[in-house]
Amino acid sequence: MANPPVCRIMDFGKFKFDEAQRAKESRRKAVHVGIKEMKYRPKIGPGDFDTKTRQVAKFLDDGHKVKLTIMFRGREVFHPELGKRILDRVAETLGDAAKIEFEPRLDGRNMVMVLAPDKRARQSAAAKATRQPSDEQKPDGAAPPQAAEQAAAQPVEAEAGQQPADGGDTTAAPGEE
Repeated sequence: MANPPVCRIMDFGKFKFDEAQRAKESRRKAVHVGIKEMKYRPKIGPGDFDTKTRQVAKFLDDGHKVKLTIMFRGREVFHPELGKRILDRVAETLGDAAKIEFEPRLDGRNMVMVLAPDKRARQSAAAKATRQPSDEQKPDGAAPPQAAEQAAAQPVEAEAGQQPADGGDTTAAPGEE
């Protein structure tokens, strides 16, 4: 403590306003993670499966968690292995983009699994993309192998018996050989 005690005279209204502005700014910068839900059925077709799985991948890329639900109707509830197989296929299709937060479990007539975006895998993929030079130009200035092969395959000079590129006569004038 200071000797003698020191106090600060301030405008309390301005202090409250500044505190409110700082709190508002911190809320604006916060990341809002929502939970999206995608519902599948045990007898889903391949087209619907692909469409729904692409949508799940989009949700994960946006940073949301995704709750996958398999809805069983009637006698389907006696075959939970069908639902587990679909959920495993979704997780396998998404690969490194998602990590399983909750394993598939039966909840009444529904089987539920929660996927979360895998930030480490996304960051490593982004780092690889920035490190990879474009295929058109190598860092040492060498042409890519495909361009070198194409250049070698093209003839440099016209061979005998072919028309020259300028459309001129191919026969040699007398005295020129």
